[in-house]
Amino acid sequence: MNPPGLAGAHYPVAVVGGGQAGLSMSYHLRERGIDHVVLEAGRVGREWRERRWDTFCLVTPNWQCKLPGYPYQGTDPDGFMVRDEIVRYLEDYVAFFRPPLVEGVTVTGLRRSGGVFDLTTTAGAFTADQVVVATGPYHAPSVPRMAERLPSDVEQVHSSRYRNPDQLPDGGVLVIGTGQSGCQIAEDLHLAGRQVHLAVGGAPRVARFYRGKDCVAWLDEMGHYAKTIDAFDDADGVRMRVNHYVTGRDGGRDIDLRAFARDGMRLYGRLTGVDGAALEFADDLKLNLDRADAVAEGIKDAIDAHIAAQRIDAPAEARYVPVWEPSEQPRSLDLRAAGVTSVVWATGFARDHRWIELPAFDGRGYPMHWRGATSIPGLYFLGLPWQYSWGSGRFEAVGRDAGFLAGHIEASLRLADVCGTLTGAPSELASALPLG
Repeated sequence: MNPPGLAGAHYPVAVVGGGQAGLSMSYHLRERGIDHVVLEAGRVGREWRERRWDTFCLVTPNWQCKLPGYPYQGTDPDGFMVRDEIVRYLEDYVAFFRPPLVEGVTVTGLRRSGGVFDLTTTAGAFTADQVVVATGPYHAPSVPRMAERLPSDVEQVHSSRYRNPDQLPDGGVLVIGTGQSGCQIAEDLHLAGRQVHLAVGGAPRVARFYRGKDCVAWLDEMGHYAKTIDAFDDADGVRMRVNHYVTGRDGGRDIDLRAFARDGMRLYGRLTGVDGAALEFADDLKLNLDRADAVAEGIKDAIDAHIAAQRIDAPAEARYVPVWEPSEQPRSLDLRAAGVTSVVWATGFARDHRWIELPAFDGRGYPMHWRGATSIPGLYFLGLPWQYSWGSGRFEAVGRDAGFLAGHIEASLRLADVCGTLTGAPSELASALPLG
């Protein structure tokens, strides 16, 4: 599995990252007979092994797991794989096509000189004609600086290090952030009987099921997931959207923060200030809950319209009625008085491409690309959210993105061979030409 002599070697293509994106890339390169190497900093499935909690599961149905040549093989296509099953799916994928994978090697530097890429790694340096950066968007846990002002005896953990309620000290828990991770961790703690305080942000939600089917199945049928980034007027805004919160736990269900509040969870608006044990929140709790509900109901409107237009025989279903309304907008929380002993920061991740010493990024540090191809000949990105469609970076469509880039790489290599043979043209120019 591990190609010998990495240090000093040269490869036509180097793939950095051995998750679902990098493995999908490897599959398509192998299908085209293109020699390459895949470098993974840990073990295959590291992100799922090391950055997910014990009860973590996919929020999309198993039938959407479509790695190239290896769609979901199990007996529960409408279910939701849990963490260990996801890891096993990736391990089985590796066993299925045996990519040229090197595990336990971190790429620490990438630069370009003399028409090739120089890669510095923890196993030595080597060169490549083309490079695919398949490390995804979630690199460094992001925690706001205000965390430094919390009392030292309050346990703090980022969502990437949360595993289960028992790892936290006895007492109440404040969860900050209501993206998918924050809501699911809050539910995990709530179901374990912990007193949960939740700072609610502006993330939208979606119903799990509606009118007889999973909402994901309806949206797939409606062509939502086939819509590409080019169809949006504000592509940058779309790429930065927060995912809708929902869960696949126990067969799948809604995450209804109002129901949590009715059952004892304490909700607040966005966290705005920390002064020791005294916390301050914005007065946007009701606004955030209402907006999340409006998004969920808007999706149902679209499903209703699709059912009517296609004359589909689908069962009628009553619309959602809020089960709880905030009687006040709590603006403060005293951690001591409330018995809160720990804080979970579900505040996302920051990109960290400092190891890439190439002008491939915009002013925000986001890779500048078209469908993963950059203006730097031979440099590609794969696995970014909305790289080309909703499924980019996910099990659903990362393989399609990888196939596109593999075709581009193959065309570049062939053109380089022709140019070099017939004209002596620099081979690095070929990668900058558009496919087709």
